[in-house]
Amino acid sequence: MQAQAIGWLDRIKQALTLPEGDLLRDRVYRRLWTSILISSLGGQITLLALPLTAAVLLNATPTQMGLLTSMEIVPFVLFSLPGGVWLDRVRKLPVYIVGEAVLGLAVGTVPVAAWMGWLSMGWLYVVGFILGTIYTIAGSAAQIVLTQVVTRDRLVEAHAKNALASSGAEVVGPGVAGALIKLLGAPMALAADACLVMVSALILRGIRVREELHHASGADFWRDLKAGVRFVRHQRLLVALACAVGGWQFFYNAALVVQILFATRTLGLSGETVGLCYVSLGAGTVITSVLGHRISKRLGPGPSLIGGFAVCGLGWLTLGLAPVGPLGVAAFAAMLFAFGVGAVLIFINFLSLRQAVTPAPLLGRMTSTMRWLILIPAGPGALLGGWLGEHVDLRASLLFAGVGGLLLSALVWRLGTIRGVAELPVLQDLGTESTLGAEAQPGLLPEMGAQGAAAK
Repeated sequence: MQAQAIGWLDRIKQALTLPEGDLLRDRVYRRLWTSILISSLGGQITLLALPLTAAVLLNATPTQMGLLTSMEIVPFVLFSLPGGVWLDRVRKLPVYIVGEAVLGLAVGTVPVAAWMGWLSMGWLYVVGFILGTIYTIAGSAAQIVLTQVVTRDRLVEAHAKNALASSGAEVVGPGVAGALIKLLGAPMALAADACLVMVSALILRGIRVREELHHASGADFWRDLKAGVRFVRHQRLLVALACAVGGWQFFYNAALVVQILFATRTLGLSGETVGLCYVSLGAGTVITSVLGHRISKRLGPGPSLIGGFAVCGLGWLTLGLAPVGPLGVAAFAAMLFAFGVGAVLIFINFLSLRQAVTPAPLLGRMTSTMRWLILIPAGPGALLGGWLGEHVDLRASLLFAGVGGLLLSALVWRLGTIRGVAELPVLQDLGTESTLGAEAQPGLLPEMGAQGAAAK
């Protein structure tokens, strides 16, 4: 009996031990991963509490929900391109850290405003715009920081592990958010997110990377901006990815603006029950984050990404056709699970593909240009989804998104550019091409260990 117990302990210990060469063995990446986990946990609270505040406390209409979503998207359209030029001239890690801190302050104003009796949809619009601005600038910086911590050939693995951190938060976060919303109310629950994001910023301060800024002589803002856009335009794969993921963003936002309203008003779910249903979103992302790297290696990054479009579309369509009652609740949970699976398949491959083909001096401008392109359709998608929900029916928005997502996957598969990408492309050397403009060539400090040394 004792020997059997020792055997079980050895198996548990072996299961908990990271394999040799695992990215999480690297101290710097592990710190970055921990920050992502904590920030994502707070983000799950905001994901539920902010729209519930609008829908339940402020009685927002579907059109107002669409406007709230659009306010988070507008900064991407306004600031992505100039932000990319600026990012290529500055150190990214400090931008990432400051962005996390400002995010916490912005979210923290909502419970304060509710306590003071000032809260309104206008206040939420302003907060949404601030959040969108932070996601635009600091979010791009965060993606580039990852390329400074891991080598390019391990980007899919790193993005999958990052998605696993987010997925873990998506499993725990909705339940925590639901409990906080029931105990404190949706606005006050946002205070927890503010605290968690501040902790994330403090963890990021302990990361050590080095960027040697090599400013080109006669650097010009508009020339450098055009260089980034021109680089994306001349990369056939990047153009195809921008069009495909932009189309997905259109349908995703059309569904997003009504799904909380559909759950609370059509299905009659409480905030706590909505939070419990969101656990299925975490389950979908956890499973896919664990298996996503293997799926990508087996099927190829391109086919895996297209599969993500189809899975999301099927989930929205299922919810749009679901009856009211227990089956409707199950369909809501199933839709969230499908979205978790599809979104992870899309983004671990989308981010890895676009980073794999981009030289370091252009990462900031490429990232911002791509985010600008894919999010231009998001605002109209949110507004159309809100309009359909208010003037036709909440189901109409979900059915529109579901059918559109499935048609998009079929179209992208038929065109073949993305479908044919069976493995990560090899980076092309641009040499000393003058159109790169002002550059920030990343280098890593020796104490980063084996991963850092390889990245140099």
